[in-house]
Amino acid sequence: MTNEDLKCAAGQCRTDEHKVHRRLFLKGLTGGTVATVTSFSGLFENSAFAAETKKAQKHCILLWLCGAPSQFETWDPKPGRPSGGPFGSIPTKIPGVHFSSLMPQCAQIADKLNVVRSMKTAQSEHLQAITLLQQGNPARAGFTRPTLGSVFSNAVGQLDSPLPNFIFIDPIPGGNEFETFKAGNWAGWLGAEHAPVRLGGDYTQFLNAGSDTIPEHDKETRESLRRFLTRKFERDRNSNIARSQNAAFERLKGMTASADLFDVNKLPAPDRERYGPGSFAQHALMARHLVENGAPFVMVANGMNWDNHVFQHEIHQMLVPELDRVLFHLVNDLEERGLLDSTLLIAMGEFGRTPWLNAARGRDHYPNAWSMMMTGCGLKRGMVTGATDSDGVDVIEKPYNEQNLFATIFKALGIDPYAEYDLPGMPTFHRVENKAEPIRELLA
Repeated sequence: MTNEDLKCAAGQCRTDEHKVHRRLFLKGLTGGTVATVTSFSGLFENSAFAAETKKAQKHCILLWLCGAPSQFETWDPKPGRPSGGPFGSIPTKIPGVHFSSLMPQCAQIADKLNVVRSMKTAQSEHLQAITLLQQGNPARAGFTRPTLGSVFSNAVGQLDSPLPNFIFIDPIPGGNEFETFKAGNWAGWLGAEHAPVRLGGDYTQFLNAGSDTIPEHDKETRESLRRFLTRKFERDRNSNIARSQNAAFERLKGMTASADLFDVNKLPAPDRERYGPGSFAQHALMARHLVENGAPFVMVANGMNWDNHVFQHEIHQMLVPELDRVLFHLVNDLEERGLLDSTLLIAMGEFGRTPWLNAARGRDHYPNAWSMMMTGCGLKRGMVTGATDSDGVDVIEKPYNEQNLFATIFKALGIDPYAEYDLPGMPTFHRVENKAEPIRELLA
């Protein structure tokens, strides 16, 4: 018998524990009935149990640095080398490891981060590279693979949750090749119920649109009729289109009920000030708030800002400090709230930048050797893996591709990376093909 058992035997149980155990008995065991999921629904009315359940749920925040940041001005500086640039490097909390001098706050928490310096992928154009790094496997002609957020939604999401399982916050509707990708099919064969709900800028206005023009009882009556008719059509016709439409309506209804969660202006002013005034910073704060309230997967993008073919150093001098500040506060906030152990935080683009400058003083696309960061759920911390040569031209230690990365992500989140999709009449597909190994030194 443990000390806690002895305390309970002596009548010294904590009030919240007593309430949980009593409800287990009353809800699940009264009358000798078999306990079911619904019989335990009352447990979630208990604040202590609900808080622990929320912490145990797996989450993922993907900071998508579209356009691709330079590894030389972030995670893999080369001071004093022709490729190094003007900013130099600074020591971090990890002995012997330096980050760019533009990232002093991340240097302070390097022991909470993991950096992969040896990403080596095959696509050098934005559209193809974004597709590769969102889907985690090379394309197969004629098929559209689901993206990471959709796979996560399918694996761990709850379709009856008021919050969407995959939220995509993106304030910039345009943006070169990223715009083309955003118009594509994110969920692939998993279906519309696992597609992202896109927010940001004007895309949040629909949440409250028309909310005061129809009486509440009339809304419920209309919604009940719509649900009955569309469900009947879906059953009678076995219609994927109707199924997708129903999924969209359910997500919209849940989001409308949770509209305040998507209003960053309702978050505490000190938080908004800490993260900074930019849209990327504010949406990263919103991502934290959504995860705190149960959202499984939140992706935050920022257009093509990092595609610095001109004035590389000047533009990175503006962009990197914002990223540095956002990561510092996001990691610390998640840790302080007890959510870092259950939330995987990823910061990456679709490739890196060239070790040399072009005629316009910019760095061009470079998939041969680049860096990214990930930390939190299922990972060790304070790890730097892989290495590039003295000028960052090539990987000289532990090259990893998109399949190694996705195998790591799935393992960290407790998802089988090699599970086969159930696709009758279609070729065999797995979440990660070729049994690609994860980055094992990062896994806890």
